[in-house]
Amino acid sequence: QVQLVESGGGLVQAGGSLRLSCAASGNIFTLNTMGWYRQAPGKQRELVATVTAGSTTNYADSVKGRFTISRDNAKNTVYLQMNSLKPEDTAVYYCNVDIVSRWFRTENYWGQGTQVTVSS
Repeated sequence: QVQLVESGGGLVQAGGSLRLSCAASGNIFTLNTMGWYRQAPGKQRELVATVTAGSTTNYADSVKGRFTISRDNAKNTVYLQMNSLKPEDTAVYYCNVDIVSRWFRTENYWGQGTQVTVSS
């Protein structure tokens, strides 16, 4: 069993910053690609950013230059530093992780989601 626990969401004014964290625990041998997605009301879930095991990052155009994804492999944790937040960043943010178990099976997991609300 694997658990992903997210934290760091909240309410912030436009121009402010938040840092999201997602910690994985359980039957883990290693973590492959880790990422953040978001879903705004009435919209489809969309990619925000990903980071590979080799630390290659990828960002949605809408967040480039404002958001930074990083990972701490020793803590099995992925972070999303969000700066210069805009009202259109308001959404539920989900972490997503490819986990290789101790039995060498790779499975994809989602976090429970954390609300980010940016007021204008």
